[in-house]
Amino acid sequence: MEFIDLKTQQARIKDKLDARIQAVLAHGNYIMGPEVRELEAGLSAFCGAKHSLTCANGTDALHLALLALGATAGDAVFCPSFTFAATAEIVPHVGATPVFVDVDPSTFNICAESLKRAIVHARELGLRPAGVIPVDLFGLAADYDVIEMIARETGMWIIGDSAQGFGANYHGRITGSIGDIATTSFFPAKPLGCYGDGGAVFTNNDELAALIGSLRVHGKGTDKYDNVRIGVNSRLDTLQAAILLEKLAIYADEIEARQVVAARYSNALKDAFAVPEVPAGLQSVWAQYTLRAKSSDERAAAMARLKDKGVPSVVYYPLPLHQQTAYSKYPTDPQGLSVSVQHAQTVFSLPMHPYLDAATQDVVIGALLEA
Repeated sequence: MEFIDLKTQQARIKDKLDARIQAVLAHGNYIMGPEVRELEAGLSAFCGAKHSLTCANGTDALHLALLALGATAGDAVFCPSFTFAATAEIVPHVGATPVFVDVDPSTFNICAESLKRAIVHARELGLRPAGVIPVDLFGLAADYDVIEMIARETGMWIIGDSAQGFGANYHGRITGSIGDIATTSFFPAKPLGCYGDGGAVFTNNDELAALIGSLRVHGKGTDKYDNVRIGVNSRLDTLQAAILLEKLAIYADEIEARQVVAARYSNALKDAFAVPEVPAGLQSVWAQYTLRAKSSDERAAAMARLKDKGVPSVVYYPLPLHQQTAYSKYPTDPQGLSVSVQHAQTVFSLPMHPYLDAATQDVVIGALLEA
């Protein structure tokens, strides 16, 4: 059983993928070729962001966003602790300080009350609250209305980390178009993934878009040999853009198929485990379908039963960032991050993809109910 079935998806669009790849091989523009521009236009049309700028990977997308916003030493940048390391690791690279915030027990996304406490604490430490990086974890958009209100009150910018959530619906707004800047990853396992590394940065701000466009190509000016600022080398390969174009063409259909899979899981498992909650007015893209067990022992038993039945399952994430060696020295919400710690001990994710048929789901569900 596949945890994420890329083979079935590839079979669905193989002829179109082959044609796209052959077109790139024919024209030979392997870096920043015409497919890159076509993809960027398609991404903007899909999510509603004025500017979409592709780059080498999702971590670079976050780094480019921080560079464009001018994050620097003395700045506090608030991040959830219950997420992948990429969200926070780019903050020290620009000299700023990550400050870790707890998450909501039901949505897994950044907790507004914890964010407020962390802002006060950062000021007490002599840091300037500069920005917040909410994460659209497991495919569900963070609570941007509340986050935007807090950001306006404190003069902070927002970078929406939508590595797992690009295309999610938040009260009629699509992730990618929310925040001063939003980012995503095209890592193969993501809901919209390529066959290698890739990422994108989104903004509605013309000046930020022009700056990011320069930064991703060594800080170039009007001529590529006139570098007007210190930049990086972060461009999406044309071949990956060609692949993403065909995947983007079926992405809306795949998002709808994921809703069916998630609803079937939830209906069957809601009495045995804490199933994911999607607040009214939101639609997840279901990068992961994540259950909460009552304890670490119950999780271990459930995952063992799944393994016995040949069902893969994964823990995202077994250790919150503030407890990891590289990040343990950084500030946190002074009341602690108890929810992040509890989630790390009890969550586990099931196979989730648009091509998960009912019979295969029944194997997963049956094993869990037996456990």
